[in-house]
Amino acid sequence: MTDSARTALPLPDYDHLPLGGLESRIRSLTADQVDELLAYERAHADRLPVTEVLSARREQLRAGAEPTPGDPSALRPEQHGRTAGSPVSPATSPQPSNPPPHGTPDQRGKPKGDRT
Repeated sequence: MTDSARTALPLPDYDHLPLGGLESRIRSLTADQVDELLAYERAHADRLPVTEVLSARREQLRAGAEPTPGDPSALRPEQHGRTAGSPVSPATSPQPSNPPPHGTPDQRGKPKGDRT
């Protein structure tokens, strides 16, 4: 499948969706659209958890389930408003401490430069 065919998928960001986001987002698709995604998945990554989710949804639709809007708060990788990383900063870091010397856990450790 070419890049233009990949963007023509029912979910253009399909390749970047985490499984939790995919489960919610496919709720809005028709059975034919789910079939299209399932064929694409099998031809490319063929990830078992993804094919299981898509197959289960296809069976639900074939059994009479109706497409729904899905969860609008589902994980959406196309919305990168936040930066990743730790919220730790020098202001929130703990005071440095040294481990106690071996054999005497009740004594506080001393920096090597202060030993006499």
